[in-house]
Amino acid sequence: MKKIYHLKSCSTCVRIIKTLELPSDFIFQDIKSEEITAEQLEELHKLSGSYEALFSKRAQRYKALGLKDKQLTENDFKNYILDHYTFLSRPVVVYNNQIFIGNSAKTVEAAKKAIHEG
Repeated sequence: MKKIYHLKSCSTCVRIIKTLELPSDFIFQDIKSEEITAEQLEELHKLSGSYEALFSKRAQRYKALGLKDKQLTENDFKNYILDHYTFLSRPVVVYNNQIFIGNSAKTVEAAKKAIHEG
């Protein structure tokens, strides 16, 4: 699979997509206009190994809901991601059977290398 979960309105996602120089056969899913499904999240979970790895603790709603003061379970992370797109750490790049989560320079570089050398 060659897919990127992103927010079209997020300047960081836009910059990263430009940096990655994704091939034309990549599928783009704007998670605001096309919400992530339980099946898609399950696929991402299998690749990443945990829902927490997919969860954004930088989301404004994370602080607003006081989640940082709670002990969240894997099931909580899953449910919050399904409940609101902002909880998915982004972008999430799936290339073949590899997953690259978030916007750190190291992650973006690893994704770019996999895509262009793989």
